[in-house]
Amino acid sequence: MTETYDITIIGGGPAGMFAAFYAGMRNAKTQLLESLSDLGGQVNALYPEKTILDVAGFPAIQGRDLIAAQRQQLAQFPLTIKTNQPVTNLVPTADGFAVTTPAGTTQSTAVIIAVGNGAFTPRPLNVPNGEQFEQSGQLVYSVPDKDAFRGQRVLVAGGGDSAIDQALMLEPVAQSVTLLHRRDQFRGLEHMVDLLHQSRVTVKTPYLIRGLATTADGALDVTIKPVGQADENHLVVDRLLVSYGFTSDYHVIEGWDVALDRTRRLIAVDSAMATSVPGIYAIGDGVTYPGKQPLIATAYGEAPLAVHSIMDQFFPDRRGPIHSTSLHRPDATK
Repeated sequence: MTETYDITIIGGGPAGMFAAFYAGMRNAKTQLLESLSDLGGQVNALYPEKTILDVAGFPAIQGRDLIAAQRQQLAQFPLTIKTNQPVTNLVPTADGFAVTTPAGTTQSTAVIIAVGNGAFTPRPLNVPNGEQFEQSGQLVYSVPDKDAFRGQRVLVAGGGDSAIDQALMLEPVAQSVTLLHRRDQFRGLEHMVDLLHQSRVTVKTPYLIRGLATTADGALDVTIKPVGQADENHLVVDRLLVSYGFTSDYHVIEGWDVALDRTRRLIAVDSAMATSVPGIYAIGDGVTYPGKQPLIATAYGEAPLAVHSIMDQFFPDRRGPIHSTSLHRPDATK
């Protein structure tokens, strides 16, 4: 027989994990499906060492610690969690949706999509021999372990929040950190830019990377050029960390047998996180609505909205808490 769930959550990043936890609070039979081998999304796969500052109650918390804490939340409830299970199709049925993965098909009354930016691929450094230095490990796009950079000369390329965060994260362990950006102004949050200028990180703007070569002693020779000028300079470093952002791939969603309204590739939702398809809700970085801010904190607020909307519409006999203070588990630590 086909297993049936009240709610299926597609995507096991921070937003999907919190939605699954909250569905457990509402006693909804829930499955959480993640295409990667582990939960945590980009935070766990790409930024486990990153310091996250926008989660209420934590002045600062590392990405891996945040995901570990969310795993503990999930362990409170008998949720079905499946990793390495990309959703290959979503088909409307008389009772909800048929959800297909490589492991088979299940039935779900409602669905919450929490896939973030979809399948993510780093924006590459556009130099002819980049792959050669990727293979040697001198050119990287993420920092799974900051200790791997200990005592090294590091060049970080990029001008957004991630580039600034990574430069500040590596500054205490690296021999030196230089942040290079093609514009004079950074795109990061004002507070983080202030911290950058107060740190020991060397800032070089506006510069472009024009080439990579190997020095006689095996270090990385990076050719840089001031924007708008013909002169070229050289930086000799041990590692180059490129943080130009990611390209998103929604081809899996686009292959499902549901037609979701999209705005600039993002899923359009209303104030209840409902999509254009009844019974399908969406949360996190992959959705858009007026005033949307792509923050983890925002996604955490969207998750209860989606869960409550589902429970009110499809399971009105199951009354939910009216206030946060009424959320209580009998076995919770006092």
